[in-house]
Amino acid sequence: MALQQAPAILLHTPQLGENIGAAARVMLNFGLTDLRLVSPRDGWPSASAEAMSAGALGSGVEVSVFATLEAAIADLTFAVATTARPRGMEKPVMDAVGALEALRGHDGRCGVLFGGEKSGLPNEAVALCDAILTYPVNPGFASLNLAQAVGVFCHQWGAGEGLGGRFAGKDEGVGAPASREDVIGLFEHFESELERAGYFYPPEKTPVMINNLRNALIRAQWTQQEVQTFRGAIKALSLGRGKARVKPEA
Repeated sequence: MALQQAPAILLHTPQLGENIGAAARVMLNFGLTDLRLVSPRDGWPSASAEAMSAGALGSGVEVSVFATLEAAIADLTFAVATTARPRGMEKPVMDAVGALEALRGHDGRCGVLFGGEKSGLPNEAVALCDAILTYPVNPGFASLNLAQAVGVFCHQWGAGEGLGGRFAGKDEGVGAPASREDVIGLFEHFESELERAGYFYPPEKTPVMINNLRNALIRAQWTQQEVQTFRGAIKALSLGRGKARVKPEA
């Protein structure tokens, strides 16, 4: 039995250093230490974030900065997107308790993604996640401050862990989960071959079609072996395109 690893907290295009610092502070309150920033507006490091963190940024919370979401989630095998808005995507929608159960039940590196202060997460970011986390907020006033949204999840994590740590078992006979980097590589490989085949038509609908494909495929919870197998199948189809099957002689 192994100690359940706390998920990474990812902030997508955060704007205010104060919110980053407050998020780091509440993370450490409840035992989470992996904070990842995707293209922070004001860059990094941030004096205002340091001040607001009350020392958390120097006492356990490790910050990594990435230019793209794809890079930030490359090592993850399961990711949850937080949003209060309906997205029309075929994904499981969970509350904090449900998301916690899903994270704990997944054998691999996990993360929870939060959108920036201005407009939350774009659809392209949500499409790269396995599930949606939403809080039971007032529908007439659903907007949460970024750090507060992080705090709600961190509290749930800490409460469930009892801050003493729970233990999670590992399913037998299941291959190692694929990293998000491998899954995105699969998507890009598949999409490039579809592009060559003229699948994306009309061109203006390409982004929506890609999101629909990714939403469908990501529900498969890929293992490393499955990614390799599927990419091999794509390669075989692309190499075989245009070749006539020769009927063997009698």
